[in-house]
Amino acid sequence: MNTIIKDSLAKSLSYEAYRKKVSDLLEEGKSTGPNQSEDLLHYSTLNDARMNRLDKKTKLTNSTIEALKNTKEKQTWLLITEGWCGDAAQISPVINKMSLESDKVDLKVVLRDENEDLMNQFLTNGSKSIPKLVVLNEENEVVSSWGPRPSIATKMVNDYKVKHGGLDADFKRDLQVWYNKNKGESIQEDLVSFLKK
Repeated sequence: MNTIIKDSLAKSLSYEAYRKKVSDLLEEGKSTGPNQSEDLLHYSTLNDARMNRLDKKTKLTNSTIEALKNTKEKQTWLLITEGWCGDAAQISPVINKMSLESDKVDLKVVLRDENEDLMNQFLTNGSKSIPKLVVLNEENEVVSSWGPRPSIATKMVNDYKVKHGGLDADFKRDLQVWYNKNKGESIQEDLVSFLKK
């Protein structure tokens, strides 16, 4: 595991470099990842616009800011993502905003499909679900992991799957609406738990 983490950190990007990579690929008519399709390009374009908006508009709650300022241990937050992922587009800007608020948190970003060995260590019910946030201590040992969604959204997904047998376009649209109304507060609440460790 240590070698996998080390290799992934060596390939990691800053959040700004990740955002630029997504935008640059879109200018070439591409999405992140080895698989290219009209659907992935469409989702990537939507998500780039979402992230641009959320990078500007995301606000942290007072309790999140206080928790970040009181963080004692240095941590690296290693975010596994892709530009075409709708959940990641809603979550990544919040994670970035939190990392900027604390000198104890260093955010690094890696693409899922370029870091398969890492992703395979953090599967969700056997699936390569993203985004996934891996929290590392100063020795780059895994302290915790989180994702692919805030706990409330995870419950929404699970409840819908039980009732309907899977997720459809209507649910995915409703989930994006929920993210917009929630304004990142559930993400912040979930992630503050890492800061208390």
